[in-house]
Order: sequence, then structure tokens, then C-alpha cells
Amino acid sequence: MTNELNKAVPKKSIPKKSIPKKSIPKKSIQKKSIQKSRAKKKSSNLPNVKNKPTEIILDFADNSLLPALYGEHNIHLARLEKKLSAELIPKGNYIYVKGAAGACEAASIILGQIYSRLENGQSITMDDVDGFIRMVDIFDAPPKVKNLKAQMPEGLSSSAIRTRKTIIQPRSVNQGKYMDALRHENMIFGLGPAGTGKTFLAVAMAVSFLLEGKVDRIILSRPAVEAGEKLGFLPGDMKEKVDPYLRPLYDALNHMMSEEQAEKRIESGDIEVAPLAFMRGRTLSNAFVILDEAQNTTAMQMKMFLTRFGENCHMVVCGDPSQVDLPSGAISGLNNAANILKDIEEIAFVEFDADDVVRHQLVGKIVRAYDLQN
Repeated sequence: MTNELNKAVPKKSIPKKSIPKKSIPKKSIQKKSIQKSRAKKKSSNLPNVKNKPTEIILDFADNSLLPALYGEHNIHLARLEKKLSAELIPKGNYIYVKGAAGACEAASIILGQIYSRLENGQSITMDDVDGFIRMVDIFDAPPKVKNLKAQMPEGLSSSAIRTRKTIIQPRSVNQGKYMDALRHENMIFGLGPAGTGKTFLAVAMAVSFLLEGKVDRIILSRPAVEAGEKLGFLPGDMKEKVDPYLRPLYDALNHMMSEEQAEKRIESGDIEVAPLAFMRGRTLSNAFVILDEAQNTTAMQMKMFLTRFGENCHMVVCGDPSQVDLPSGAISGLNNAANILKDIEEIAFVEFDADDVVRHQLVGKIVRAYDLQN
């Protein structure tokens, strides 16, 4: 009887649970060049990637680029490990990335971007590595609250600024937006703390425009205002009196071209460095015009400057609204203009914060501390 019941009631078969393998067999690792990988996945700049729940294997075709990719004594990999809380293990042409899924994917994106730069003949520094980390929006974020965005912002590579001396890439998301605005808009306000690259990038774009023949000249200006000090009368002629105030603009200019080239351009009139007071009554046409330290302009000075705008003029206004050196009670022309002009579509406003500081990590921490205090 029991045997008959057993025949009548078929036993349910229980499927075996699939157990993921802990290792990837060597046969599954295919050595493919990064170009072939891009052809299959156009939206990605990653090298050949093998995914596992907590492990990614990156395959780099050209091992001659790996020393620069890793950095001296693997310092670049160590930086990524520290910032992303992931483990990076180089073996031959492969890098094994282990850790949380988001951290692994972010590391693979960054390493892919660095490798692409090296393929194009560019050098990589630690500042560049930090810049790539900022691009995935996780720089200095605590490990437990990291909002890992494993997607490099699209189109930022097209924002690169080329001069005769260097190629400049954005090192934060807001820098990428700023560089896009500098390239495509005619009037731009760059607002934010010190060390975010507002003036440096504007001067770089101005030099690029001049070399490409898009403008006939560059005009660099800033108000001659002391940083809370009374220096009294300065010796020398007019140039010698105002040059100390304009020194930061000369420094930025010398990053883009040799000092000899800059001097020749200044002598020929292709580049003009002048205090804001010299702008009155002029029409600035076919020029790339930059006003630095704009927070130290008065409302009337700012209006005077903005209304110099002429045909084929590209005008950039840079400043830090939190560092105003005007006499007590005076209204900053930068803050005033930002409030009045914010609804004009043809004017681009790009705001930076402490996360965009590229001068030094300590500067970013100082800015955050002051922001919290205020």
C-alpha cells in the first residue's frame, strides 16, 4: 500500500541553488585593447572589465603605460584605495579591484580615465588623481555615507583647454561646468572660495582663444584694493604702482605660456593687464576680458565694467563673495550684480564650493571650517 501511494504522489524536485564562484578562471580573462572595449561600450571609457559582486578585473593592453598609471611605488593606487575604501591589486596587465560594488566601479572608471590620458601622451600627477576622485563626487566623504556615483560626467573631456605650454582638464564637476560655460557663453560669473581655479581657468581659456584666433586680444583686470591694509603711497610710475595688485594675473598668464612670450604679447598689445579704473569710457570688442577679485568692486564700478561689453566680447567675472575688502558699509558690486542679473538667460553663473578647491586639501578644510563658523 505504501509503495502505491508513493507512486501516486510524485516527489517535487528541488532545484539546486547556484553558488557563485569565488574566483574567475584564467580562460575567462580575455586580453583586449582599450579601443576594442570602447567600441563595444561607447558610453564608457573603461578598459575591459569583468564583474563580480565585490570584485572587478581590469585588463590593460599596453603594459608600458602601467608604471605611470600606478605612480611611483604605486602611489596612485594607494591614493585610490584610501579615498574609495577599495583594494587594488596589480598583477601583470591586470588590476584586481575588491570592495563595495560602488567603490569598485568608481575605481574602474577613474583608472580607465587615467589610462586614456596616458594613451594620448599626457602625464598624470597626484593632483590629477584627486581630480578624478572629485569627478565621481566622493572626495573627502566619510566611508559610511559615501554617495558613490559610478558614472563619470559626460563630455568633460571635450572641455579640455589646450595652450602651447599645457593641456588643462577639469578637476571637479563644477570646474567642468565652468569650462563649458567659458567655451560657449559670452558672459560668465564664476563665484566661489579661493583655490577653486576660477581665475586660472579663465586665463587659460583666454590664451586658448587668442592662439586659435577667436579673439584679437586679452584684457586682464582687477580693482586696486588692499586686503584690509593701508599701504600708503607706493614708489615708481603708474605701472610700478599697480603691478603688485595685478601680480596674480601675471602668475596665471605665465602658466599658459613662457615668460618671454607673455612679455612680447604684452608689448604688442595682444595682452593687456590693467586696473579696473582704466576701463571707463572704453568699448571692449574682439576681446577676452577677465575681471578678477570682483567682490572688491563697488556697485557702480561693476556696472561700468559690464557695460564695456562689445562685439565678439567674452567677459568673465571672478570673485569670492565671502572675502570683501571694501570699507565697512560698502556694497560689493559682485553680490549686487549676481542678484540683479541672475534672471538674464544670456549670462551664465557657476558657483563653486569647498569641494571644488584644488589648491591643496588643507585649503578645502579651511574653507569648510569658515563656512560652518559663518
